[in-house]
Amino acid sequence: MSIWSTMLKNKQKKRKNDNVRQHNDPQKPEEQPIQRNYEDNVSRIKGELGNSTDLLFREYQIGDHKGTIVYVDGLANGQLINDFFNETLLNSGFNGNQDPFQFLIEKAAGLGNFQFATEWNQVFDSFLSGNTLFFLDGYNQAINVETKGWDKRSISEPSTQLSIGGPKDSFTETIRTNTALIRRRIKSPNLWLESMKLGTVAQTDIAIMYIKGIANEKIIGEVKERLNQINIDAVMAEGYIEQLFEDQTWTPFPTTHHSERPDVIASHLLEGRIAILVDGTPFVITVPAIFAQFFQAPDDYYARFDISTSLRILRILAFLIALMGPALYIAATTFHQEMIPTTLAIAIASQRENVPFPAFIEALIMEVTFEILREAGLRLPRAVGQAVSIVGALVIGQAAVQAGIVSPIMVIVVSITAIANFSTPTFMMAIAARLIRFAMMALATFLGLYGIVLGLMFMSIHLCALRSFGIPYMMPIAPFNAQNQQDIFIRYPIWAMKYRPKFISKGNLVRAGDNQKPMPPKQEDSQDSKGES
Repeated sequence: MSIWSTMLKNKQKKRKNDNVRQHNDPQKPEEQPIQRNYEDNVSRIKGELGNSTDLLFREYQIGDHKGTIVYVDGLANGQLINDFFNETLLNSGFNGNQDPFQFLIEKAAGLGNFQFATEWNQVFDSFLSGNTLFFLDGYNQAINVETKGWDKRSISEPSTQLSIGGPKDSFTETIRTNTALIRRRIKSPNLWLESMKLGTVAQTDIAIMYIKGIANEKIIGEVKERLNQINIDAVMAEGYIEQLFEDQTWTPFPTTHHSERPDVIASHLLEGRIAILVDGTPFVITVPAIFAQFFQAPDDYYARFDISTSLRILRILAFLIALMGPALYIAATTFHQEMIPTTLAIAIASQRENVPFPAFIEALIMEVTFEILREAGLRLPRAVGQAVSIVGALVIGQAAVQAGIVSPIMVIVVSITAIANFSTPTFMMAIAARLIRFAMMALATFLGLYGIVLGLMFMSIHLCALRSFGIPYMMPIAPFNAQNQQDIFIRYPIWAMKYRPKFISKGNLVRAGDNQKPMPPKQEDSQDSKGES
């Protein structure tokens, strides 16, 4: 029996290794040199792409040498290529004393930046990225000209992180546009950008941005190492990256932060964080992330510190309501009736007199119903979705009360909880509160307030155990750091936030000079001005 089990394990291990080897060695064009006969090169391109109809070839002739232009319709700037082909190549004015390939280089230089492609993997990566390849008969290399010109969405206002008093622009699906939006805000030579490609079947452009001298070199190296370890067919959005290189998988809390606002990403870079941009998505990831960061709205830094602090405390209170609202109601009505004022307790009892379900089932019905309505409102077209979510909640809530399935006070509790959940600035943290809320409801049903306290203890222990690229998730609360409390629950004035977070940045920690506090004019100056008047 042991021999059979050993053989079975070896067979499974061999099959697993074969699968890994097959994935690591996908079907890509071999690193073979380009042929000198341009017709053989054209035949290979057509064969590799299955004679795709969006693959366009334009033949030309320079002296006695024939050649062809290859590009993909829709990815390259077709108008630019047509003008160049008709005006430059067809009327080339070539004389026989010149080298035809050198003459072609001089002509292609007027079209844009160019490089040389000598192997087939360079050829396919080039024109599938929007570039144009020039092949010339008798030469075993091609001219790779940058002619990217696909249609792209223009810069618009952010849709998920609305701006009240700050900038109104947001990222797009084009990675080069996104890097430019960040560079517009941080005009510094220390803002470094490193590029790579991820994906074994469909390669996606990835960019890493950080400020040299401010970002932690260890975290930069960790980001690069984790990205290089990603082995997947394709990266379609930033969510793929987020799931593949985060520290902890089994947690509802987000351990990376992403935003579609360039001003948010720029401020994170100035604090020493690293930004990861993915081509094809308007969201940018920043690491490391901490728990308090998800309650900081972008507009907090465009208003006075007292107003921003008040709103931030209100968001934290709303998060606690969204986390424990129904659980507190269940615990109070089931186990701790003495904590409810007598008049209110009598009103609740009279309302629940005809309700056939206990408080937990009542709350569960309403919570699940609201979650379904919320999800339906997101998936339906915008005009229909808003009507379904608002009208559906009103109609179903009123009908449920009249039918005696739930009590009016439960509708109020669930409604306040849903509204409080929308106050969280970050969508992923709001989802975490929605998930944990059901666990809190179950604990309150069996143990009352003791169950809620137990759940908060487990959640606190879990949060303290989390890491984001080696940084404790609850920094600077646990472990406590008095110097870095300037932007956690209370937002200090800008002139008082002299240092960057020490647990993130290990380089230049000073971000504001001394004596930055605004001061009124001196009494002597004011008296002199009065005398002159």
